[in-house]
Amino acid sequence: MRLRADHVRVRVPATSANLGPGFDALGLALGLHDELEVRALGGPGVRVEVTGEGAGQVPDDESHLVVRALRVALDHVGAPQAGLHLICRNRIPHGRGLGSSAAAVVAGLVAARALVSEPGVLDDDVVLDLATGMEGHPDNAAPALLGGATVAWTQDGPAGAPSVVRAAALAVHPDVVPVAIVPSVHLSTRTARGVLPTTVPHTDAAFQASRAALLVEALGRRPDLLLPATQDRLHQEYRRAVMPDSLALVDALRARGVAAVVSGAGPTVLVLARRTGAAPDGTVTTDADDAVDAAFGGAMTGWRILPLPVDVTGAQASALG
Repeated sequence: MRLRADHVRVRVPATSANLGPGFDALGLALGLHDELEVRALGGPGVRVEVTGEGAGQVPDDESHLVVRALRVALDHVGAPQAGLHLICRNRIPHGRGLGSSAAAVVAGLVAARALVSEPGVLDDDVVLDLATGMEGHPDNAAPALLGGATVAWTQDGPAGAPSVVRAAALAVHPDVVPVAIVPSVHLSTRTARGVLPTTVPHTDAAFQASRAALLVEALGRRPDLLLPATQDRLHQEYRRAVMPDSLALVDALRARGVAAVVSGAGPTVLVLARRTGAAPDGTVTTDADDAVDAAFGGAMTGWRILPLPVDVTGAQASALG
């Protein structure tokens, strides 16, 4: 396998995982993007330039997550490794439950796909499998790769073969309007997952299955059912100790009839609002607008409200020059 290009551009969306009851399975791509350029160099070495989110904090060498993912993909298809110059323009907040690490992994993998002479060997199934191997779960990687809403799962391979990860697209009703409410504080996924129990009551598991199934219907055809469909008993309450402000906001919004959940591992709160119309300036109005204002009492210190469209395209890569 050889390289067919030496300079590619990649655009990859933020994502929100779980969406309440769909723990480690459901995810949604959001209209907030990291953009990067990757140039394969004739000599050895790695140079990474980062602006925006993570600048001055993420590695600028081989340990950068995009570089690591790109190396994994090139090794997987037997393509030659090369020196790399990486320019990252990051807009996805880090450590906030908006899929920044999955975006970096998917970006590196699809960059490799755009570089190699036979991109078909890194098709979406392969990329998702590789991304899950690096991330540990596919709930963010699937929508980052495919766009829209997705459900991801692991299935057994043929006899004697390893299991594989797959994903399918889910419909999203045009009246569903995601709103990310992003705090200033960070929380690592490891910390958020570390407080989860190893077992849950059978009644909670049954409850969760009903709500996850209902959420598919609510997202695609019945946005009026989003409030009950986003109920969770599997992970959010267990995480209250490590993100009390986020769960307090979820409680306050849900008490006002708004479908609010913890985004991924948090601490961002995701609202799945319903479109109610448009303001005179053309901005979309939703059933959550007044509730969000009331929950904060006019004081938004330390939080950002980001109304974000659903990203329907997922990760995109193209050769340059």
